[in-house]
Amino acid sequence: MTGPVGDRQTGAPSASLLLVLPLSVHSKDGRIYIEGQAGNGLGQWLRHFARMTLAVKLVPGEPPADSMPIDALELGDRLDVVLMPPAWTPLAHMRAWPEMRRRLDALIDSHDYLQFALGGAWGDWGAIGALMAARRGRKASVWTDRVESEVMRIDSRRARGLSRAVRWVNSRLAWVLERRAISRSTLGLFHGNDTFEAYSPLSAHPYLVHDIHVKPGDRIADDRLAAKQAGATSGPLEIVYAGRLHPDKGVMDWIETLRIAAHDGVDFRARWFGSGPQLDAARARVIELGLRDWIDFPGPITDRNMLLEALRTAHLMLFCHLTPESPRCLIEALVSGTPIVGYGSAYPRDLIAEYGGGVLTPMQPGLLAAELVRLSGDRTALADLIGKAARDGRDMNDEAVFAHRSALMKAYC
Repeated sequence: MTGPVGDRQTGAPSASLLLVLPLSVHSKDGRIYIEGQAGNGLGQWLRHFARMTLAVKLVPGEPPADSMPIDALELGDRLDVVLMPPAWTPLAHMRAWPEMRRRLDALIDSHDYLQFALGGAWGDWGAIGALMAARRGRKASVWTDRVESEVMRIDSRRARGLSRAVRWVNSRLAWVLERRAISRSTLGLFHGNDTFEAYSPLSAHPYLVHDIHVKPGDRIADDRLAAKQAGATSGPLEIVYAGRLHPDKGVMDWIETLRIAAHDGVDFRARWFGSGPQLDAARARVIELGLRDWIDFPGPITDRNMLLEALRTAHLMLFCHLTPESPRCLIEALVSGTPIVGYGSAYPRDLIAEYGGGVLTPMQPGLLAAELVRLSGDRTALADLIGKAARDGRDMNDEAVFAHRSALMKAYC
């Protein structure tokens, strides 16, 4: 069978969705664990499709603290999970390929709607699935939240010797693969304006979309917003960030920005919530600079409500992203009435295009620190910026964005 099944005219309750993601899941005591926000996404997709098959990569190790068992979502027989090998090396990819070809063929043939998320070079089953669907004459959508090949290229520059050459070659392979997958698919769903600007010329039907997991009720309440604006007129600047401590996030630029701001007399308290490969180095750098009373890396917050509360309390979110990606934390900040202040790129510019709920600078810690100095000295401007951020984030929620993406898939695929 090479055609789809179910009611494709209306996308009615009989319609099925195949979702192939580069997402890593873990196994423990016979249960499969998925990252919490991805778990929320499964429930959102099933608001618009009768059943869904999720194809993800099973990796070894303990489930991260922010993950949850898929069966705890209580989606029943509406959700099937297919576990794929990571295959992150050429040899592993070649070994896995014969079986993955058979499995992807069967999955493509047995679902009405197809969505493939891009994820690199070796073991990028999403991009390969998109190419297989195109060869079988099937319409499909591709989705991505960062310019993967460019992120890989930038990461390769941090390596040395043979590792640097290998990583650069892999980035070029990813560049070729993602372009073939996008150009041969019917619909391109690109999360954030960085990815949209990079990939939209390759797509027959490109759309700028967002991947949001905050609920409509998570938006900061009007009375809480007013109190936050009033409280911002005095006292230390409350600065926050939430995400992995990885070179892509500009961890050392973040610390350097705050060092300069402290030297220039800004009174602040800054917290970065998260874990990652640079956590120990970041803590050591703060101690070296004598800024332990001003900068804290407390580790990850696994409780979603606690994280949102930390965002609502902060006066601003400081970020120094160095690669073209679309971190959800910026959206979560705006929903919380917290201005985004950081390095400028297409993604954050688009988020605050309507009301201006943030401040963006070139990728230089000195310029970013100067904005902290300005906002610390002009608290009326800071309070006004908080109000603008809340307006920019007012309509951002998971129900709206998943409905938008589902409607596009039903219209084009």
